[in-house]
Amino acid sequence: MSNSLLFTFARCLAGDFSNSQQAWENPQNFAHIRIFFRPLPFDFFGGIGFYSEQTYDYDLWSPYRQGIHRLVEQKEQIYIENYGLKDAYLYAGSGHNREILATLKPHCIERRYNCSMVFRQQGNLWRGNVEGNQCLIERNGKQTYLVSEVELTENTWVSLDRGMDINTHEQVWGSVHGPLRFEKRTSFADELPLFKNSDHQCFIPE
Repeated sequence: MSNSLLFTFARCLAGDFSNSQQAWENPQNFAHIRIFFRPLPFDFFGGIGFYSEQTYDYDLWSPYRQGIHRLVEQKEQIYIENYGLKDAYLYAGSGHNREILATLKPHCIERRYNCSMVFRQQGNLWRGNVEGNQCLIERNGKQTYLVSEVELTENTWVSLDRGMDINTHEQVWGSVHGPLRFEKRTSFADELPLFKNSDHQCFIPE
């Protein structure tokens, strides 16, 4: 169990990430954004889970994206089930306020089918993609499917999310200036119950 892909991946993921450097160098194309991946209590899923929120740095109490994630280890890869929040506004700020996070219960979420992410370790990074092309999102009056590509290391999160028209496969929304590049400001790995007082790393040596 000490070498489990699940635990090593979770340690990398747990944290407060910021793209402040990217926003400072290229403010016309990139806003300053924070992403929080905060571990949930072990008994929430009976395993490893996370609450996440994405917000502008100037308004941490008004996230524009929130989610719940259950991590499952499957044949040398990490499968992340994604869930939405029924009343997401009630939990805004949970990424940086554990008192709010403690009010979240399993009956408050619902599964987002076809929107899971699959991650595989490749050297010193984890590379992830959304499964298939059936994660549907309506945006700008059009039905789109999500294409999501992520690279995660011990200290960085690089992501590119795009919405593609289900008929023409042309991009409808998402960055046209390349991926968002985040650096970890704070690690939350010590909040993972199985990691307390441990020396687990973010990668299993090849």
